[in-house]
Amino acid sequence: MTDTAALFAAVFVALYIGHTVGDHWVQSSCQAATKGLPGWSGRLACGRHVIGLTLTKAAVLAPVALVLSLSVTVLGLVAGLTVDAASHYWADRRTTLAKLAATCGKAEFYSLGTPAHPAHPVTEEGTPAATLGTGAYALDQSWHMLWLGVAALIIAAV
Repeated sequence: MTDTAALFAAVFVALYIGHTVGDHWVQSSCQAATKGLPGWSGRLACGRHVIGLTLTKAAVLAPVALVLSLSVTVLGLVAGLTVDAASHYWADRRTTLAKLAATCGKAEFYSLGTPAHPAHPVTEEGTPAATLGTGAYALDQSWHMLWLGVAALIIAAV
């Protein structure tokens, strides 16, 4: 394995940890509920979420880079985290990812786990039942993983 490959792997792991903490623990309930709304309230909530998320990723990556003596550059960090932040904002506005899913033939999967899905789960009374996850969430997270990989590659290569 080359040094660059090892750097990519270490950076990806740190970004992944930062992502899961930032997307689930740091993001406020208000941000989660409003980031997909139309207009400035949604844009601002999404922007605040992405700022907190990006700072969390940087906070996780910094000690990893220091302890492991990773050869990362300021330019690589700024470029990688910016690309990741922009892609995260794009997806978390919600309509954008829903349109991409529909374009790719994934609209039914996107609605999986919601009352909009034709086979949505129901209670004994026939009302919609809560689910642990949805197709929208799975596609959202896989989108974010793709861009974490791109960000890690940029950080490792620049």
